[in-house]
Amino acid sequence: MSHDALGDDPASPPTTERTDDQDAEEHSDDPDAEHVEDEAGASGEEPLSDLEVAQREATENLERYLRLAAELDNVRKRGARELENARKYGLERLAQALLPVRDSLEAGVAAADKSDVEALLEGKRATLRLLDSALEQAGIVEFDPEGEPFDPNRHEAMTMQPSATAEPNTVLIVIQKGYSIHDRLLRPARVIVSEAPSAGDEG
Repeated sequence: MSHDALGDDPASPPTTERTDDQDAEEHSDDPDAEHVEDEAGASGEEPLSDLEVAQREATENLERYLRLAAELDNVRKRGARELENARKYGLERLAQALLPVRDSLEAGVAAADKSDVEALLEGKRATLRLLDSALEQAGIVEFDPEGEPFDPNRHEAMTMQPSATAEPNTVLIVIQKGYSIHDRLLRPARVIVSEAPSAGDEG
């Protein structure tokens, strides 16, 4: 009877099943296994709430706005500097071209003391050529509309004059020439414009 008890005790099936369950529980409680599970949970980001998403977008938009504001401020300052330089030095080329004109006028005044009419005339011609060159360098172009149709955008009519030879609204006489600068009107030409003669003039 004691032999049966000794034989049944070490190989009892219930004892073996309890040992397997304990092994499974011990395996599940293994620290290494828990560490792997913790890393897996840490690697996956939890979804953000609507408030957190809105806060993140607001922060990004604010940073973007500050960058753009800084860039616009730099552009504004650079534009202001360029405008100021243009205001100060925009006429530099014209001034350089006009200096020889002044030199020529000064030489003409000196020649006038000698009462040399021919020298004075030649000096005036030279001065006029220098002035024309200076205006051309500045983009200023002269126009003389004599014989052309009257253009109110470029001509200023001083008076009307009957003419039997010219078509009505034709520039008969140019009192003062006009000038343009880079295709923009600088000064209109002052002109006398033709009109059809009256019946009394024709008779």
